Amino acid sequence: MPFGKYEGKFLIDLPEYYVVWYHNKGFPRGQLGLMLETVYELKLNGLEELIRNIKLRYPK
Repeated sequence: MPFGKYEGKFLIDLPEYYVVWYHNKGFPRGQLGLMLETVYELKLNGLEELIRNIKLRYPK
């Protein structure tokens, strides 16, 4: 996340309530909004573990 309380966190690691709040408020425009929308769908469908496994397999 590039700003705010969760600055520096991976989007997949944002708390679910925060991503749902963005969903209800409206995602920002641009690439960040698209990524947050994707994270919302992953969390909604219980698939965030897929991304966490990829992070573990391919660290920075």
